[in-house]
Amino acid sequence: MDRSDLKHFEVADYVIFAVLLAASMGIGLYYALSGGRQRTTQEFLMADRSMRSLPVSLSLIASFQSAVAIIGVPAEIYAHGTQYWFIGCAYILGLLIPAHVFIPVLYRLRISSAYQYLELRFSKAVRICGTLTFIFQMVVYMGVCVYTPAFALNAVTGFELWGTVLATGLVCTVYTTMGGLKAVIWTDVFQTVVMFAGQLAVIVVGVQRTGGVSVVWKNVWEGDRISGLNLNPDPTERHTFWTLGVGGVFLMLSLYGVNQAQVQRYLSARTEKEAIRSCYMVFPSLQLALALSCVMGLVMYAWYCREDHSAELGSFSSDAMVIYFVMTMLQGMPGLRGLFVACLFSAALSTISSAFNSLATVTMEDLIKPYFPTMTEARATLLSKALASSYGLLCLAMAYLTHLMGDSVLQVALKIFGMVGGPILGLFCLGMFFPWANSIGAVSGLGAGLAVSLWIGIGSIVTRKSSMRPPPPPHCHAANMTFVIQTALSNSTLSRPSGLRRFYSLSYMWYSAFNCFTVILIGLIISFLTGPMKEEDVTPGTIYPLLGKLLCFLPERLKKKLCCVTPLGQTLAAAQRSPQQHKDSNGQAFTEQEEEEETERFLPAPFVEYETAV
Repeated sequence: MDRSDLKHFEVADYVIFAVLLAASMGIGLYYALSGGRQRTTQEFLMADRSMRSLPVSLSLIASFQSAVAIIGVPAEIYAHGTQYWFIGCAYILGLLIPAHVFIPVLYRLRISSAYQYLELRFSKAVRICGTLTFIFQMVVYMGVCVYTPAFALNAVTGFELWGTVLATGLVCTVYTTMGGLKAVIWTDVFQTVVMFAGQLAVIVVGVQRTGGVSVVWKNVWEGDRISGLNLNPDPTERHTFWTLGVGGVFLMLSLYGVNQAQVQRYLSARTEKEAIRSCYMVFPSLQLALALSCVMGLVMYAWYCREDHSAELGSFSSDAMVIYFVMTMLQGMPGLRGLFVACLFSAALSTISSAFNSLATVTMEDLIKPYFPTMTEARATLLSKALASSYGLLCLAMAYLTHLMGDSVLQVALKIFGMVGGPILGLFCLGMFFPWANSIGAVSGLGAGLAVSLWIGIGSIVTRKSSMRPPPPPHCHAANMTFVIQTALSNSTLSRPSGLRRFYSLSYMWYSAFNCFTVILIGLIISFLTGPMKEEDVTPGTIYPLLGKLLCFLPERLKKKLCCVTPLGQTLAAAQRSPQQHKDSNGQAFTEQEEEEETERFLPAPFVEYETAV
């Protein structure tokens, strides 16, 4: 097909794409002019903690289902088969653990930033380190998210690359700055529907034009694209059940357990039950999104395996090839190509707007407010909006650097979350599950985790480039077409590693788990060497009694001594009150019974309910 044919969008295509951008802007404008008009930081950053579970759950899926997934997963399935589909097994524990461990702890502390927890548990220094690490992670990831759809469309359709990047970044910045978290969540809801509709349209048309479900199944089966259960325990094997189903759990925990973009949505829910329910509701949506992306990859393989397309596909990257397939498949169907482009940019907008809002929140709550406690609410809100705009401009700068990365966008994105999200997950696990961990151990563990992750990440990039095979010959017969396409998609094939190269060849799906355990191990060692934290020094409500549950067979006295178990919420409000508030109206100190009664009166309902249950 002449590539110039793909550059031609019909009126219906432009209309659908324009409706997406206009609707996103309209939602932002609506919330800028309604309700409290985003005049307080609670409304702008936390949506007044008034959201229900359905919009929160759809926003959670939209934040995760970026353009990286919509382009990257079909390319992965097309090149390597359905083995990646097993990551769906990781979604079970990856969502159950946040629902019953992280959400209860963080929600009951009534915080705005997840990293406020680190100060309550450790110290202000740990909080700042955690915040800076998160900012670095999200700024880099934003560049990948905004650049990916723009680059792919430019490669295939001739859309102006940086014009597309600029339009995406600016639209997202405007509605995020105007409407705050409410606008971000409700645009996520709208954009999620568009994402699913776009992918479904491609699948339906693709199956029909390929010859039906039976033809698609025959082609992918004969092409060995239906993968069985790979139980190979080798951690350097790129995708196995263990790397995806077990390593993927830690990746999911770093995303849905401690990532501010997701935690902020839990905290915006009106009750803790709504927050937990939203986490449960994400599961079927994630499975549906994964299924649509994987089926799209299979349909793409079934279409191209019929004949030799090497002349058409040879100049494309793996990610651009997905766009080429879609534009080819939907040619002559007015509106559908525009729908898929809208689907692609909906994914990009939802992820980027979530990043803007979460970055503005942590910067405001963790880096500015603690040092300017007397700042007025009006000035704080204005500064929060300015921060959201600034991160929008920084996102555009990061997009310029993204094209230097050589891996597929899916692998780049997951590497970023593994290399940086893994150490952050380890820091939170160190605080929640190990009462003896102290501030020095936490900072040391985080530093060690980041150092090791960068060591592995940089080593893998250098090793991959030095081991790259020469490209296949430009002319080949149809029998070798599968090999050519697979080679073009994977971009590089590594020889069997040995020695230090084997260490660098660790599957990127293990990055989160490996870095998480590095932080915990180093943190505990340093904590014991410098003096473990005592029970009376631990802020009540910051420990999840995991060890107490695991060591339930021990005597209560020994278990208490070992585990330093403090029920969630117990005397938390008392710990947060000033010394004067620990006295009654006559200036006399509360008795133990009076202290408990006062704590129950002071605590929000969820704390009291949990304490009673414990």
